[in-house]
Amino acid sequence: MVPRGLLLLLVLSACATRPAPPSAAVAQPAIALDQHVAEFAKRPFEPFSRTNTVGIALREWRGFGSLVDDDPPDSHPVPRSLRPDKQPGLWQRVGEYWWLGQDAGSRESEWTSKYDEFGQLYQGDAPAWSAAFVSYVMRMAGAGTRFPYSPLHADYINAAVQGTGVLRAERPEAYAPQPGDLICVSRGRARSMRFEDLLGARFFGHCDLVTAAQPGQLTTVGGNVGGGVTMKHVPTTIAGMLADTEGRVVDARYDWFVVLRVLYNE
Repeated sequence: MVPRGLLLLLVLSACATRPAPPSAAVAQPAIALDQHVAEFAKRPFEPFSRTNTVGIALREWRGFGSLVDDDPPDSHPVPRSLRPDKQPGLWQRVGEYWWLGQDAGSRESEWTSKYDEFGQLYQGDAPAWSAAFVSYVMRMAGAGTRFPYSPLHADYINAAVQGTGVLRAERPEAYAPQPGDLICVSRGRARSMRFEDLLGARFFGHCDLVTAAQPGQLTTVGGNVGGGVTMKHVPTTIAGMLADTEGRVVDARYDWFVVLRVLYNE
């Protein structure tokens, strides 16, 4: 039989060595939204400029085979298996648009144009990557935290309406787009969107980046057009506007309804 004093001593020793109950989980440090971005773009090494933005967009256009499509939309449907963004080397490139164009830690940053974030082949259409392309170009050109990187064009269009960051929304009949600016059209059920509708609405759209401007015509580059990074030529008024003074859009193929003027550090 254990003496009573020794028993008390053993109990006290057990209490002294018993591990403390687990404390509340220690908060993990927040992920830096640009932690995956190279220093040359994050700092950036050069001012955020039209020249660099256009140069990056044209580099990507050449990488997809210098595609040009000036026909009305959906004139040449491409079978899913033959789309450029399903081919070796190019579906990974679209994955880089998602990875670098979206914020670190976001679900979208792990997408490609062929596989989802779990490495599974898309059974239907892959997520549209045109906004990821624009976000990628702006990120690599050094827009930094002043651009609202998003998988949806509507997010940065609305930011432009609010006058935040580097974007300003302009009426198509009142401002002549310059190289490095964006021109946008609505799509799907939102095809009839007008400039007056831009009050924080959520909608599907598409934006092209202007790479050249001359009297009567713009040259633009956009992602996810025909499954690639594709160039088109957009008619304008002689003054360079997308619409005439009555608000009628010159281009019979696309109903451009807003211009996003980008405030470069030039």
